[in-house]
Amino acid sequence: MKVGLSSQNSFMSHLAQQQRQNQQQQRQELINKNYSEIYSHELAHKAAGGSLAGAIVIEKNADGIPIGGHVSIKMPPLNRQKPQKTIDDANTVIRSAMAPFDPSEQDYRVASQARAIKQEAISIKNNQKLGNRLDVRA
Repeated sequence: MKVGLSSQNSFMSHLAQQQRQNQQQQRQELINKNYSEIYSHELAHKAAGGSLAGAIVIEKNADGIPIGGHVSIKMPPLNRQKPQKTIDDANTVIRSAMAPFDPSEQDYRVASQARAIKQEAISIKNNQKLGNRLDVRA
């Protein structure tokens, strides 16, 4: 009895098709997992950043697999006439940067920059209070 070559080819073709399907399923699972993790991280930034936060951007590699993301945030300018506004906005930026349970190095840098601006605004506010006290006593 001879085994037909066509049945062997059919079997090999079936195995190759199964392997492709398994690879596609694994790829889709990786896409879903990465997207979910990245989106959750960026959504925490967006929610805490309020009106200072921009849109969520998910970055993908050449294979379409999500590899990172970001949310732009408006860093507050130092407002010498309204230092409390600067302090409030800096606090929002700090909360936004540190909102995810796993802040990145970039998140720490953004928070640090906002803290520096906040400290300048606090100093200006304290000097204004001191100046007002001196004016009243004069």
